[in-house]
Amino acid sequence: MIAKYIIKIILIFFLIFNVNAEEIKKIEITGNNRVSDETILLFGDIAINKEYSDSDLNKIIQNLFKTEFFENIKLKVENNTLLINVSENPIIQNVKISGVKNKRILKVLEENLTLKIKSSFLENKVKRDENILKNILNSNGYYFSKISTKVKRNENNTIDLNFDIDLGDRAHIKKIKFIGDKKIKDRTLKNVIITEENKFWKFISSKKYLDKNRISLDEKLLKNYYLNNGYYNVKVNSTSAQIIDSNNFELIFNIEAGNKYNFNKLELQIPTSFNTNNFKDINKTLKKLQNKTYSLNQIEKILDEIDKISLNKQYEFIKATYVEQAYENKIDLKIKIVETEKKFVEKINIFGNYITNENVIRNSILTDEGDAFNEILFNKSVNNIKSTNIFKTVKTKIKDGSSDQFKIIDIIVDEKPTGEIAAGAGTGTTGSSVSFAISENNYLGEGTKLNLNTTVSDNTVRGRFSITYPKFRNTDRLLRLSVENSKNDLMSKYGYETKKTGFSFGTSFEQYQDIFFSPDITTFFESLETDHTASSLRKKQEGDYFDTNLAYTLSLNKLNQNFQPSDGFKTSFSQTLPVIADDKSISNSFQFSKYNKLGNDTVISISTLLQAVNAFEGDVRVSKRVFIPSRKLRGFVSGRVGPKDNADYIGGNYAASLNVAATLPKLFVDFQNVDFSLFLDSANLWGVDYDSNLDKSKLRSATGLAIDWFTPIGPMSFSFAKPITKAESDETETFRFKIGTTF
Repeated sequence: MIAKYIIKIILIFFLIFNVNAEEIKKIEITGNNRVSDETILLFGDIAINKEYSDSDLNKIIQNLFKTEFFENIKLKVENNTLLINVSENPIIQNVKISGVKNKRILKVLEENLTLKIKSSFLENKVKRDENILKNILNSNGYYFSKISTKVKRNENNTIDLNFDIDLGDRAHIKKIKFIGDKKIKDRTLKNVIITEENKFWKFISSKKYLDKNRISLDEKLLKNYYLNNGYYNVKVNSTSAQIIDSNNFELIFNIEAGNKYNFNKLELQIPTSFNTNNFKDINKTLKKLQNKTYSLNQIEKILDEIDKISLNKQYEFIKATYVEQAYENKIDLKIKIVETEKKFVEKINIFGNYITNENVIRNSILTDEGDAFNEILFNKSVNNIKSTNIFKTVKTKIKDGSSDQFKIIDIIVDEKPTGEIAAGAGTGTTGSSVSFAISENNYLGEGTKLNLNTTVSDNTVRGRFSITYPKFRNTDRLLRLSVENSKNDLMSKYGYETKKTGFSFGTSFEQYQDIFFSPDITTFFESLETDHTASSLRKKQEGDYFDTNLAYTLSLNKLNQNFQPSDGFKTSFSQTLPVIADDKSISNSFQFSKYNKLGNDTVISISTLLQAVNAFEGDVRVSKRVFIPSRKLRGFVSGRVGPKDNADYIGGNYAASLNVAATLPKLFVDFQNVDFSLFLDSANLWGVDYDSNLDKSKLRSATGLAIDWFTPIGPMSFSFAKPITKAESDETETFRFKIGTTF
């Protein structure tokens, strides 16, 4: 009895889905002028001697509409013949954007249109393109722009499309304000964000225009800065742009910093089957962080180390998560590593890279098709793509593959303009300078960085062109090439002039954890001219020189953050060795900086610099002798300390400096754009290889107050210093200032 009911149900099911099915013996297509019959059959998945039901016919219509070739499609079956009648969409004959004179913006607008010449015209895409154009114009500051689209239909079923744009005035940021319980001074926060206030001299900078994408990035930068300085509960509650007048806005960031937190208990949990020795360095790091200020950077560094362990120790199928528990201004951190299901990457799809070569993106991905799907490496790959700084956004989708064992990864990028023009000027007690630079971060879509800059100061003119390949030959090593030319004219002051022209090439990479190695080969031609007022050394060394040197730098960076660090240290050693040189000399340099926080806000910094240059035979060339950098010895006139030959300060063979500074965050807390610090500078410059009688070795030292002020015309630094010890020939100064701005 039950069997009969089952048979009836099967028969009814069969009849319902096949009642209208009819075998097709012939196909007739009408209405198509440009699209061939074969194309329609291919995209519609249509064949003769096959039965087609109503649902099959609907699927054919859907398939053909997806091609965007057709405006209307009708299907009908008569006497075993499939009748297909189509009405083709018009073809776009011309696309024009009028009203925009800026070639760079016009190029970006044209490249991002979805309606292009020779493509099918769809009414619903017109509005989409208008929105795309509007967003691009907004990102360039044209918030008051209007777009009028004109569609001209031609007799040959083609379309002429014109997007007529009235740009209007650009929206400027006249003032930036930070409100709320922000805890940190405005001066620091303005250095954190990218957006700038509009000033009359900022005729080049695009950062003065209102741009919602840039503001969104500013919010992230602010939040990360607070998180890296212990403010665990920080909230950027709202960001608003209020109209001041016709084209000026006031940008307001509302920040609630909350209280500072310290790390308390830190724990790493790993599966019992894992070797604990592989994670001993991470456990040591966790112990060092206990009672230290909470920092998101420190957590990310630990996760990076887990990434490396997963690669080196072949823990392919793992995932790292962390849980934070906050109480009484303390954070308990628990990092958990768990094994995941064994999944493999079947395919990686990349979308949205209309300009950027796909290899640029794939070189940032730490996994490949066929590799194990590792969530840690996947997340790091996404961060690598973002760090190229050539995309507005990077979004991802992880989909099931052809079987339960596989995953498909979709990466969707949104490109942004990558070229930039910058200019700047500065002046102060040590002199004045003007600079101009042009840069491109994604040349020819290859991720290559180009930079051309020129600097003109009181006595020096310097030009430099460089090209950098960040992922040279699909490795983690960058390759850089540069050509430069400089002229240092001190003829009127000290009776000499030097000219230097040459090139260099080198690489840089992380050799070990936080240890970077940067070797370079440099080749330069240098000439030295003198007159009768020059020192005996410079007269003796007048002439032309050719040098090819091998230079390298080893650096270890353990700072908690590179901008205004409050904990950790950084050290580096540099050496230059002659390969081919008219006068052979070797130079060495060692630098070390250490930062410690006292209480909640005061930061103590200690730094030292050691330099030496020695000739294998004869005397060290005057241009290679060492001087004490002006920032290392305040209270003394820059370049006017150390050995002296007549009126000429000739530098030395050796230099050393020690600097101690302490920030004063509680001093004049209401001065939001001013930071204060106390300093003690000490240094010595000695060694005259060609005349030991000129060597007057003497420790120089000074103490004083340093002020950094974010003024309406640019950042300004002051120092009031009192020399403590000095040599008779040294020239001192009590007051020093420097101001600089960008255009």
